[in-house]
Amino acid sequence: MPVRHVFTEALAQLGPFGAEPRFAVAVSGGADSTALALLAHEFCAARGGHVLALIVDHGLRADSAAEAVVTARRLEARGIAAHVLTLSGLPRDAGLQEAARAARYVALAQAAFAAGYLHLLLGHHAADQAETVAMRARRGPGGAEGMAAWSARNQVLLLRPLLGVQPGALRDYLRQQGMDWVEDPSNQADKFERVRIRQAGQGLPPMGAEARAAREMEDAAFLARHAQIHPEGFALLDAGSAPPSALGALIRTLSGTLYPPRQERVAALAGRLRPATLGGVRLLPAGRLGPGWLLARESAACAPAVTAIQGARWDGRFTLLAEPGGGDNLGALGVDAEKFRRYNDLPSVVLRAMPALRGADGNIRFPVPVWFSPAVPVTAYPFTAYGQFICADMGKRCRIPI
Repeated sequence: MPVRHVFTEALAQLGPFGAEPRFAVAVSGGADSTALALLAHEFCAARGGHVLALIVDHGLRADSAAEAVVTARRLEARGIAAHVLTLSGLPRDAGLQEAARAARYVALAQAAFAAGYLHLLLGHHAADQAETVAMRARRGPGGAEGMAAWSARNQVLLLRPLLGVQPGALRDYLRQQGMDWVEDPSNQADKFERVRIRQAGQGLPPMGAEARAAREMEDAAFLARHAQIHPEGFALLDAGSAPPSALGALIRTLSGTLYPPRQERVAALAGRLRPATLGGVRLLPAGRLGPGWLLARESAACAPAVTAIQGARWDGRFTLLAEPGGGDNLGALGVDAEKFRRYNDLPSVVLRAMPALRGADGNIRFPVPVWFSPAVPVTAYPFTAYGQFICADMGKRCRIPI
């Protein structure tokens, strides 16, 4: 089947997108993402929509900036709006690929949302999926799952419509279109695990997306029955055990991080829940809050305070909705939580990790107009606390659903 038809059918499964679809597309300049940008442009142009290509320059090679400019010009010549995002400060050690990936996703999601695009297309294809499955299979049970066809990152949906397309077909499509692309030499660097798997031909059939989607539906069903996620950033779990993937997803959400803890550590806890700290989240008996378990952010693991300006994000969990005034910082309530216990029925472990505004004098300011918006929702399926405001008014909590 022609690549164009596979792409259109994949989008039909991921949509609907409205009469005039708008897509941001993550572009590296390589063949896969360049083909994705052209396919998305064809799709949107035929429907009165629009595409924005977001070109990421990691700044890790001498030629990367020039290649990003060349890629932007190539796309603009095809009528595709393009914007270059330049990353900096990435480590040059063994954690390079992971750090670059994390920084890239943050930059892409922020740029897409700021430009008014709620759907971000990613160019992962069938061979990428097979490599992902092979890499995860090496790390223990559950590894036969690949990348999800869609997931959420902050306020943006990430879509992977090329998971059923082989890379050779994408290159053939570009040749038919008379479009050039950039070859990244790091794709052949055998110091990276993915490259070694690719060179050894250890990929598996592209069945990972279906397995992951089925597992996420099961996790969502379990959490809908057993978990209450509160917009103050904590959760109650009324079960003595939990599927490891569901528990890992819950911990990831409450910690504000992009990835769950390591599988073996989650599995060791999930079979029989007990007091523990894992992935920056504390697991405690719920006590007076009800039966089961309380999961709350570990205050010692919270991010440092940030300058309090409208739109500021703190700890990967909360977004500031209004400009509070000059000189304020947004950070953890911390030890000041004890001052507000008498005004609030929340446990200290929850209060200490909640956001607080502090002036230059160190005093706490109220209210705190923040939105609980963790970096990754608990599953690809929405949960009730995601997209709710919370505010602190003299230590009392209030919830204002949007």
